[in-house]
Amino acid sequence: MTPGAALFLSFLVVQRLAELALARRNTARLLAQGAREVAPEHYPLIVALHTGWLLCLVAFGYDAAIRPVWLVVFVVLQAIRLWILVSLGGRWTTRIIVTDTPLVARGPYRWINHPNYLLVVAEIAVAPLVLGLGWVALVFSALNAAVLAIRIRAEDRALRPTIS
Repeated sequence: MTPGAALFLSFLVVQRLAELALARRNTARLLAQGAREVAPEHYPLIVALHTGWLLCLVAFGYDAAIRPVWLVVFVVLQAIRLWILVSLGGRWTTRIIVTDTPLVARGPYRWINHPNYLLVVAEIAVAPLVLGLGWVALVFSALNAAVLAIRIRAEDRALRPTIS
């Protein structure tokens, strides 16, 4: 494994595991406060997609040289990720959780309905390109588009009464 690929892949795995822990904590807290989960049936598709994506990156990118331009793009995406996480605070989760409180309207949510999904679309394409895996970017971008079509429809339906 090349040092650059090892560092990059380790970062991705640790980041995703930390996000899952944060999402679980936030989900449990929100549900304990009376929120409800909507459309959980598609969640295993999301887990499978992201797990497959990470496994492909590790399996095919472990000995890759890092592409510096794509790495810079990826770093910019991580700054956007942080902005999204801070904007949502304790409401950030990987599931569709509906509360009786108004939707978040700060940070990127002032201008875009689903900035986190746009970020994920970009990450699923850019991370493989950091490792020179264009085919992984294409395959998983297509799969992600299909899953997000289901996810966004379900989320919009769930939030419709809340959207003003």
